Amino acid sequence: MTYKAQEDRYTGMTYNRSGNSGLKLPAISLGLWHNFGGVDRYENGRTMIRRAFDLGITHFDLANNYGPPAGSAEETFGRILKEDLQGYRDEIIVSTKAGYLMWPGPYGEWGSKKQLISSLDQSLKRMQLNYVDIFYHHRPDPETPLEETMAALDLIVRQGKALYVGLSNYSPEQTIAAVRILNDLGTPCLIHQVRYSMLERRIEEGLLDVLQENKIGCIAFSPLAKGMLTDRYLHGIPADSRANSNSNFLNPEELTDVVLAKAAKLQSLAQERGQKLSQMALSWVLRGGRVTSALIGSSKVSQIEDAAAAVHTCDFTEEELQQIDAILNE
Repeated sequence: MTYKAQEDRYTGMTYNRSGNSGLKLPAISLGLWHNFGGVDRYENGRTMIRRAFDLGITHFDLANNYGPPAGSAEETFGRILKEDLQGYRDEIIVSTKAGYLMWPGPYGEWGSKKQLISSLDQSLKRMQLNYVDIFYHHRPDPETPLEETMAALDLIVRQGKALYVGLSNYSPEQTIAAVRILNDLGTPCLIHQVRYSMLERRIEEGLLDVLQENKIGCIAFSPLAKGMLTDRYLHGIPADSRANSNSNFLNPEELTDVVLAKAAKLQSLAQERGQKLSQMALSWVLRGGRVTSALIGSSKVSQIEDAAAAVHTCDFTEEELQQIDAILNE
């Protein structure tokens, strides 16, 4: 049966402008880092992406190395696009990245022009696309001149292989330098993707200010701290969880008594707000409008539905914010 998207898909989602650009992103974006690879069940990934789109989640975030195996998440997404979403391509934002190891030899990672352009060409073939909407440099390269990396991003836009470019995992100082080069080239930085959650707040130590001053969007990955800001681990480690598998996504050692005690107290506060802990964690990341979009991962549809509902409760009282800070600082 041919998939047809829900006609009311945009009514329940909030869309935020990314920096000073003309592009708006959904407040919740779906990342394909895990659960969409070649080792995962295709129909589950297909169901999640279709449901996400029906909820107004129009941004799907990938990278060349997502899987496992590396590259397979892009192949899965390309197949779903072709089978279900081909007619909706102009309503969808597709992003991908390059910078981590993908193939042997000196050009298979980091930030040379050779690496970035070769990687994006491979990504486009895997996804069966002519262009992506956003192309990121995934991590800073300590050896390649920043001018070369930024020139490659500029060239990619001029070639029509990407509409916008972004950075990921750059420090405030690296971001300032990269943005200056991109502005001089005439291809401004659209967005910066960085880890941000209640348990990981380093971007508040300068990077958020840099992005705001330069009118650049911010998309937060791992806003649920790899599942630690959910109710999943409050009563032990479930047998079917990633923390109980061979995955390096979440190590049991990270689930310390201190972290779990904080999560339990945050859970109580979330319930007082009429939310799940995961929903409050997303609302908290999006509070105040400094973050354009929260990038979630998912293993089942219900998690996407919960996340989409969180966009309606991003307001916090001063007392609630103080309570959260007190819990986090214990």
